[in-house]
Amino acid sequence: MGFVTLALIVEMALLIIKISTFNSGFILLRSETLLWISNVLVFSVWYWNIDGGGPRKRHENAHQANDFLFPQQVNGASWETHFFDYLFVAFTGATAFSPTDTAPLGRRAKVLMKLEGLISFMIVAFLISRVANIF
Repeated sequence: MGFVTLALIVEMALLIIKISTFNSGFILLRSETLLWISNVLVFSVWYWNIDGGGPRKRHENAHQANDFLFPQQVNGASWETHFFDYLFVAFTGATAFSPTDTAPLGRRAKVLMKLEGLISFMIVAFLISRVANIF
């Protein structure tokens, strides 16, 4: 996962470096959209793998909020997370540039959420600045 995340960051940096060479706003929009979707997918897998020791450990034991606290867990209800829950956390984090309804508890979750928000913000900021110049 570290290699994939590093590749995502390198791809974002390359896109930023070459952003002035794009003459078509639609091609740039497509490239940045794919990069943003990759950001969401990469971080959803990160969240799924780190929370509670990973999916296998969460399945074997009763899920305890180690890295993320979902709203359904607040009242102590027996609720089990699935990959879609982490995909939702990654999507909302990349959209809002911050946590929304699910609180990051552990340091590694906080670092990952900060990195995801930063990558997403950079993608959107450079997209808006360049597309505005093209159109």
